[in-house]
Amino acid sequence: MNPTVELAKELISRASLTPLDEGCQDLISRRLKKIGFNIENMPFEEVKNLWATYGEDGPLFIFLGHTDVVPTGPIDNWKNDPFSPSEENGFLFGRGAADMKGSVAAFVTAIESFVSEHKEFNGRIGLMLTSDEEGPSVNGVRKVIQELQSRQENIDWCLVGEPTANYQVGDVIKIGRRGSLGASVKIEGIQGHVAYPQKALNPIHESAGAINEITKLTWKDETGEFQDSVLQISNLNSGTGVSNVIPGDLIFDLNVRFSPSTSEEEIKESVEKILNDSSLNYSVTWNLSGNPFLTKDKGLIDAVKQSISETTGIDTQTSTDGGTSDGRFIAPTGAEVVELGPVNESIHKINECIKSEDLITLSKIYNRILVKLLTNS
Repeated sequence: MNPTVELAKELISRASLTPLDEGCQDLISRRLKKIGFNIENMPFEEVKNLWATYGEDGPLFIFLGHTDVVPTGPIDNWKNDPFSPSEENGFLFGRGAADMKGSVAAFVTAIESFVSEHKEFNGRIGLMLTSDEEGPSVNGVRKVIQELQSRQENIDWCLVGEPTANYQVGDVIKIGRRGSLGASVKIEGIQGHVAYPQKALNPIHESAGAINEITKLTWKDETGEFQDSVLQISNLNSGTGVSNVIPGDLIFDLNVRFSPSTSEEEIKESVEKILNDSSLNYSVTWNLSGNPFLTKDKGLIDAVKQSISETTGIDTQTSTDGGTSDGRFIAPTGAEVVELGPVNESIHKINECIKSEDLITLSKIYNRILVKLLTNS
């Protein structure tokens, strides 16, 4: 059994539904401690976080990942128990196989191989894991970074193991991510009988024009690396459930995934101007879950691309699409951040899986990145 596949199976067998860790980080800590890593647990409330480091000085390279997984959905729809990893036709099945226990396993075996082969090198290695990536992401990497910054601990390079590939490992890497800004808007009306509209104020009618304008908001990307920012309304609720009552309010939720060309304040101002111009009685609650980031320096990007090419022979495309990742908490510190992981076809789905061979390939690529950045090879 390949050590990366074996470790992935051990991790998958632990039902670490977010924010649970179920011993995944302890398992990894024991392995890293054996090869000389300093292990520090950083729990915040119900979330477990691991900060493991090797080396005394020099530039710091870290692997960033998470041990929590999303719920399985109907277990009866799975080929096998999602927390009893199984292999079939070259694929490893189980919740978290692709997102992202497979990458975490590859992190560990790549580190073990590198430390075994290089007794001395130029820099330090770190591993940061959280059980709060698939949840609200409040007590995970966000808090760990705050603690490290208070110690003046600087990260130079960060490799995130999120599943980035479209068809085969290494065909796509992420060099940035869009930010995510959401809002809940409440439009106040006056409830009444539909037969006496003059005695009520229908919030649906009053806000229809404004909502239509809001849905057309876009913000152009100027970097050339991102899609234009487009506002989406995700929920809209009003009414009492019967047809003869004018509702007293209307609530809608919106979200904007935005590029570095657009600011949080610009989006807020655009939405609230439309609401104000429509003379609506409204309240709005904004929620910024993460700012956008873009890695422009080529050191880490080039090391990742070269390592992929030397291991697989394929040319890599860079991308910034998809959702958010914990890299958004690392990038503002000044670190170069790149995401590289397995094929993302099955993530969060029933029968999540990854090619067993891809795990072996990932470990080799991760090892090669360490060699390029921390040695003269």
